[in-house]
Amino acid sequence: MTFAYIPSPPISTFSIGSFPIHFYALTMLAAIGIAVWITGVRWKRVGGSFEQIIDIALCAVPAGIIGARLYHVVTTPERFFGSDGNFWDIFNLRQGGLGIWGAVLLGSLAAWAWCRHKHYPAALLCDAVAPALLVAQAVGRLGNWFNQELYGAPTTLPWGLKLNHSGTAIGSHELCYDGASCPTGTLFHPTFLYEMIWNLIGAALLIWIGRKTLTQLKAGSLFTLYIIWYTVGRTWIEALRIDYAHQYLGIRINVWVSIIVCMLGIVAFIQVNRRGKSTSLLSEKLRTITEMEHRESVLKAA
Repeated sequence: MTFAYIPSPPISTFSIGSFPIHFYALTMLAAIGIAVWITGVRWKRVGGSFEQIIDIALCAVPAGIIGARLYHVVTTPERFFGSDGNFWDIFNLRQGGLGIWGAVLLGSLAAWAWCRHKHYPAALLCDAVAPALLVAQAVGRLGNWFNQELYGAPTTLPWGLKLNHSGTAIGSHELCYDGASCPTGTLFHPTFLYEMIWNLIGAALLIWIGRKTLTQLKAGSLFTLYIIWYTVGRTWIEALRIDYAHQYLGIRINVWVSIIVCMLGIVAFIQVNRRGKSTSLLSEKLRTITEMEHRESVLKAA
């Protein structure tokens, strides 16, 4: 008998009247709000304003959601195409299915486009958002805990995750190995918790590195370090998971993606520090732009 374990929530939704509220959605909203706040605080320190971050978020967040969904569609096409698929389920986000890789890619492109339009130094934004993304991803993983999904292989460790079949709990019928059902009471690796801890440690490290190496590292370096840190963690955490995923050469597709993106992050780190500009130089430019925007807003209000 196991005396120590991590319990799963008995519910994953609740209702206000006839309208269902999903805890997964609430954790996503909380993650977005926290990311915007942390980024805003860091952006102001390098000469920007919180209003600028709100404008960037209004572009990046919707693009990130679209990108996250597209990544899921591309990596699990059988759910939406072919004889057993339903194309219209692409637009049904209530069924779940968001990929962080697509979110970061499309969200970053949208943020970059807005920065280019407003002449903000995109490298400064990258460094401001890097630890914020890790904290947001840590918070977002709580949604997987509520949904009882994306957990790892069976374990006898005292921090194993115990599933809950009561209430409105969902996702609690994952198969063990090769289609075999797990015995009642089986505990699983809490991969959501592993990733939360990994991401929070990474966020703290990025903040520390940013303060200690402000004059040594070029602007944009922290974002490349975010990519490297996250993908290293995602590689070993993803390998623990037992939910269905396409495999190539016996390796899950997200493990391959993590390895490839990690290598690209290392190359990007080297190139940024060879060819990038200093944070102090770009910060002075941002302060000038922010002051000009402030004067223009005052003149319009007058």
